[in-house]
Amino acid sequence: MERITSRQNAIVKRFRELARASGAEISGEILLDGPHLVQEALACHVSIEIAAFSERQLASARAPLAQMAADVRRQGGRVLGVTDQVLTAISPVEHPSGVVAIAHAQFSTVTDAFSASAAKAVPLDSESIPRKRTGGMDSESEAALVLVLAGLQDPGNVGAIVRTAAACGATGLVTIEGSANPFGWKALRGAMGGTFRVPVAAHAPLTEVLRAAHTAHVHLVAAVPRGGTPLPELDLRRPTAIILGGEGAGVSDATAAAAAERVTIPMQRPIESLNVGVAASLILYEASRQRQEMRT
Repeated sequence: MERITSRQNAIVKRFRELARASGAEISGEILLDGPHLVQEALACHVSIEIAAFSERQLASARAPLAQMAADVRRQGGRVLGVTDQVLTAISPVEHPSGVVAIAHAQFSTVTDAFSASAAKAVPLDSESIPRKRTGGMDSESEAALVLVLAGLQDPGNVGAIVRTAAACGATGLVTIEGSANPFGWKALRGAMGGTFRVPVAAHAPLTEVLRAAHTAHVHLVAAVPRGGTPLPELDLRRPTAIILGGEGAGVSDATAAAAAERVTIPMQRPIESLNVGVAASLILYEASRQRQEMRT
């Protein structure tokens, strides 16, 4: 196995450059930090080019990371053993958990995200997200359920929403220009593998989203803090795309005006708004509940 002991190595510099980038900007490369995310990438057959493992944690052939290293090598990836000092240099987090990898992003188009059939091609062979998704929903028979993130700047929120989308059976997700990149390392880490299981389109113009929704006959709904259809009364069984606005500002008036309908989550006074990740979870769960009831 190759070893790297110097922080000045060219490969170390490559990892660090990718960590500083906003994601998928260097030849389509993405940075995967931590065993869980690397395992999810392997389960979904994401192409891992290089994986750097803590050589201390690879000391025993029975160690969990040793098996993961073997899996990376088996799928054609390059495996490196690095010192703790080098691992600290290449990992974007303060306390690395044993492995950091460079993989190649699997981009989807806006058209893919709005096509329920595109979700059928997403691998679902890992134990973390079962084939029968939340509520027993079968992705192969599900009408489109798309999330459109408009102006979300926190990559942690974007990642958490991607994770919930995968867990609740969403068939696609689109980030509009101005939102954090879902393929940046922070968003990928927050998504915990969900990015590999749902068609995700990044940095799309709003006009392209509107055109794709019209072509696919998907009902556009803007989530607003007040004045919309109460969430329990919204019909989420039909092909639907939910537009969620950025932290603080919410959905802009122009974007909300482009939607066919608005939805509001009922709340007890004096609370008037929720974190966008929480709002997304509630809406997705309600969609899951309605669609499951339709099948029982």
